Amino acid sequence: MASLPVGYAAMLEQFAPAEAVALAAYAESRGFTGVSASDHFQPWVPAQGQSSFVWSVLTAAAERTTGDVGTAVTAPTFRWHPAVVAQASATLAAMYPGRHWLGIGSGEALNEHVVGQYWPEAPERINRMFEAVELISKLFHGSRAGRDVKHSGTYFRMESTRLWTMPEVPPPILVATAGPVTARRAGRFADGLVTVGAPVEKVASLFGRVEDGAREAGRPAPAKVLQLHLSWAPTDEEALAAALTEWPNGGMRFPRSDIRSPYEFEQLAKLVRPEDFEGRVLISADPDVHRAAIQRYADLGADRIYLHNVGRNQREWIDVFARDVLPKLVR
Repeated sequence: MASLPVGYAAMLEQFAPAEAVALAAYAESRGFTGVSASDHFQPWVPAQGQSSFVWSVLTAAAERTTGDVGTAVTAPTFRWHPAVVAQASATLAAMYPGRHWLGIGSGEALNEHVVGQYWPEAPERINRMFEAVELISKLFHGSRAGRDVKHSGTYFRMESTRLWTMPEVPPPILVATAGPVTARRAGRFADGLVTVGAPVEKVASLFGRVEDGAREAGRPAPAKVLQLHLSWAPTDEEALAAALTEWPNGGMRFPRSDIRSPYEFEQLAKLVRPEDFEGRVLISADPDVHRAAIQRYADLGADRIYLHNVGRNQREWIDVFARDVLPKLVR
């Protein structure tokens, strides 16, 4: 059986940009196959301490590595007009052909409120996201064909223009979602989905929904990308402490899209208990426990999986997983 592509999830909320790039390069040298990063304007909690510009970091990471580079999520809905994100994505794809994929989400107030716009309810945010997908896809394909395109929709306007820098093949557009209705819609209008770790049954349902949507729309088989948060350390106690200290947002079992400040998240983090990470962040000192969990997700048909170890012990974790986990994963 073929080995499973497992990438490194670079957390720009936790690591300064130069360090994040160095870690991505180190991960590839030890067997990881790509790097993903999310477009955040702020960290989740102040203790994480960073939030660098994703397009700069991905470009630097692409220069230091040879695998794929993707935005686990960017939100071309409030801070960004979709045309600007399309230009950034097309440029990255032109510089590193065949390596870039564009993950698009509906956004979090934590990042998007900084421009001072009204923050709408979830249905409008999702509709804005899909209109952004439509506009970006239109720009990609029109520009590739050498013609100007325009857009006049419910949320966005774009006068006649094109992207003058385009790769031979436009980057695939993936919708970031954890919702079944949105997953089905992603299959109809995008090239696939990217989602985060959840109970296996839920991920299986999301994969099924995106496949249903693609089939209904007569589109090719959708890409299914998964990001898994985990906490590994030499002891279970250290792994749990890292999750509680470094990634308490992973244990928050309530909607977070309307929270605007890392300091608000910091207060809410005080409510997080060890049991809240169940099904969201796998916490264990045993590499084989992690291997078995990752394999269960791989068996669902994930095309690529990106791993995020929530602790600061990145190089130690990379070494352990390179030796004891990655070689044993198959698809």
